[in-house]
This record gives sequence, structure tokens and C-alpha cells, in this order.
Amino acid sequence: MRAVLPGTPSGPVPLETAPAPLEMRPRLGLSLFWRTFFLLSLLLVGSIVAWLQTFRALEFEPRAVQTAQQIASLVNLSRAALVHADPISRVSLIKTLADQEGVRIVPREPTDRFAPIAASAIDQAVIDELMHRLGKGTVMASSVNGEEGLWIGFQIEQDAYWLLMDRARFSQVGGRTWMVWLLTAAALSLAGAAVIARLINRPLKQLSFAASRVRDGDFDASRLDEKAVTAEIREVNIGFNRMAQQLSKIEQDRAVMLAGISHDLRTPLARLRLETEMSVVDEDARQHMASDIDQLDAIIDKFLDYARPDHAELRPVVLADVVQACVYALRDQPDIRINVDVGRDMIVLADEVELGRVVSNLLENARRYGKTPETGIAVIDVAARARNEWVLLKVRDHGMGVAPETLPNLVKPFFRGDAARTAATGAGLGLAIVDKTVQRMGGIFALANTASGGLAAHIKLQRPRQMPTVAGTNSASHTSRDEAARAEPA
Repeated sequence: MRAVLPGTPSGPVPLETAPAPLEMRPRLGLSLFWRTFFLLSLLLVGSIVAWLQTFRALEFEPRAVQTAQQIASLVNLSRAALVHADPISRVSLIKTLADQEGVRIVPREPTDRFAPIAASAIDQAVIDELMHRLGKGTVMASSVNGEEGLWIGFQIEQDAYWLLMDRARFSQVGGRTWMVWLLTAAALSLAGAAVIARLINRPLKQLSFAASRVRDGDFDASRLDEKAVTAEIREVNIGFNRMAQQLSKIEQDRAVMLAGISHDLRTPLARLRLETEMSVVDEDARQHMASDIDQLDAIIDKFLDYARPDHAELRPVVLADVVQACVYALRDQPDIRINVDVGRDMIVLADEVELGRVVSNLLENARRYGKTPETGIAVIDVAARARNEWVLLKVRDHGMGVAPETLPNLVKPFFRGDAARTAATGAGLGLAIVDKTVQRMGGIFALANTASGGLAAHIKLQRPRQMPTVAGTNSASHTSRDEAARAEPA
């Protein structure tokens, strides 16, 4: 849809780049659960590493020295027995060692092929200790001539021998067994850390959910468990429930009070208007008094709009229809000209009535404060563009704009801007109502001065996940949308 009121130059309305507050920047960081989990995991892994180092110092090295001493003692005893035994008894001794002790002594030939033992740093300490105790000519091998085992080469006088024993006597320190146990301990520790982090963060998550429900006005769904086992959590839950009850009561009292204000103030205003029409003779004075009464009635409407409950039922709404209805209501105003560039394919998730109030408030605000000094007429541009899962709606005037430091205050209730934008009277609630209503519909609202002068109101509304079919949508609207999206900021 594209509507241009008479007297206004036609042409596409450029949609400026939305200001920074409209950008949905992803927030980096971890949730409290993952932060707690990682901290506990770091503590546990550090403890495991410290425990491992302590065990190495208190157990691994002493056991390595003890293993070396046992093997060296066995070799020295076998050597001494063979040296002091006569040749006839030596054969019987070798057979007894092989049968009862599992130790076999064979001659060492120069042609023997042997493979040295591959050992870790701590296992190498065992080998070094054996070399020190058995002498420099000692050789240790893992296999000789293809036969696996723990082979130790030593000399008796001028003869060389191999002593073969079970490899289990030389139990390597560390290895796969220690790695399995270490990984098992780490896995159990991480699982425990996850359980602890979940138990710690569950009450906080429940509190966060309840706070979000209270923020949305659902006080009944925000009740927390007042029988929690932990005393601190129990006290927090009780305090939060009492706070929610008080807020619910305040909300109910506010609704009753506003209903009373609406009834009690409008009744005397109606009588005043009637008496003014009947009793005031001066035409000019009667018009001024009627205007004051209308202004009071409008201010009451603003108060009621701002105090409206924070609940809105969102449905797919054709944005063009809402804008057209709001523009149509201002067709007879001589001090306003509106350019509209909103395609009928712009579907948003919103409350149609609330969205109409938002657009009407923005148009009225631009009509009051966005008039050009030369003509005294407010020229307003209304444009909408689709961006991914959002629709950006911009309502821009060509007035004097506002001071940059004043922009954040314009959405505050009862705030009145500087003299440049306070020519008309009001309650100072128009933009505050717009900001609150847009947030209630899950959108974002922001104000920004334009580069060429004037104030631009940007509204970011969600699009339905499944876009309904809208009558009158054609490829031409998509073409104009793409062209406008590529337009340079004004």
C-alpha cells in the first residue's frame, strides 16, 4: 500500500537504518549453571592432578626403588649360588631355580639378538637403579632371540649369562591402567560437578522464571516453594511470594482506582460541557472552555492508556490496514501531510487495537511537534521494511528534532521536551504509552534524530513464523520493498 495525501510530493520514502537500540545483538557469556559447572570442574580436575602428583611422589618412586632392589637381590643371589656351587651341583641348582622360582639361567652368546626395554621416565629410574646395583656390564632386554620376558644379562667371572624371569616382576609404573582410573575419576568428578551445579542453580532458575512472570503481570504463576530444605532459599521464596502478593494487590487497587477516576471525572466534565454550551454567551469564550474540557478528557484517556494492564493477545496483523486506518482518521486535518509506503505483505504479530494506538500516538506527536517553521505543516513519512524475522516501521517528521541528550527522556512518563517540541499541551504520556505498548507486544521502540532534520520513531515488531496469505500481495510490492531497503539513509 502506498498512500500520499494531496499536496505532498510523491516518491519512495527512504527507510533509514534503525538506531542502535533496535539491533538484536547476541549477548556473549555463559549461564550461571555453566559458569558454576566449569568452576567446579576446574577445581576437581586440579585436585585430581595434585593428587596424582602426590601419589607419584609418595608411591611411584619408592615402589620403583623397591622393585629394583628385589630384582637386583634375585640376580645377586643367583650369581652367588652359581659361583660357589661346584660344577655338578650347578646344573641341579639351575633346574631348581627354574622349577621353583620361575627363574631360568642360560648362557649368553655373542650372536644373541635382544631388544631393550622401552620404559617411561619413572620406569627408567628402575633400570638405572638395577644398573647401579648390578654393575656396568648389566644388560636388560624385553626379548632375546624372539623370546619375550624380562632378560637380565650378567657375568660370572669371565662367563656371560642371561637370567630370564617373569615380566610381571617388573611392573611398569603408570600405563593404561592408571589412565583408565584417571579418566574414570575425572568423569565421575565432572558428573558430580554437573549435579551440584544443577542443585545450586535450580532455585535461582525458578526465581528468575517467577520474576519474569511477575514482570508480565502473571502473579498467580509466580508462587515459589515455601517449604524448601535450604533455609536461605526458603526465606527468599517466602519473601518473593509476599512481594508478589503485595504487587498483585497494588495492581488490583490501581485498576479499581483508575475505573473510579474515569467515572468520577468524566461525569462532572460532561456537566461542565453542557453548562458551557448553554450558559456562556461569548462564542470565543465558549469555544475555549470546550477546548479545555476536551483536553482534560484526552488527558484522562492518556492516563488510562498508560495504566492499561500489561497483557496483549498477539495475532497476525496486516500492518498496512492499521496504518491506513490511522491515516484516514487524520484526513481532514489541514496542518498535516502524510506519505505512506507500507506494502500489504507486511504482516506482524501484534494486538491490532494496541498497534493502532501506537501509530495514532506517533502521528499525533509528529503533527504537534514536527511542523516545519516555514509552512507550519507537519510532513510525516511512514514506511515499513521486512528484515529477516522482523518488520521495521518508521514514522518520521521533518521538524526541528530534539537535543541528543533529551532523546532517552522522551519515553519517560510526564517528561516534556524543550521549547522546540512543547508548543502543544498534553500530559507527556504519548511516547511513554508507545514504548510500553510496543514492549508489551514483544517489540522494540527507539527514537533518533535524522540526518536531514526531524525526529524518527523506529518500531521493530516480530513477523509470524508462518506467514498468512494476504489479498493483493504481488511481486511489485516485493520489488518496491527491496528497492527501499537498498536506499541510502536520508
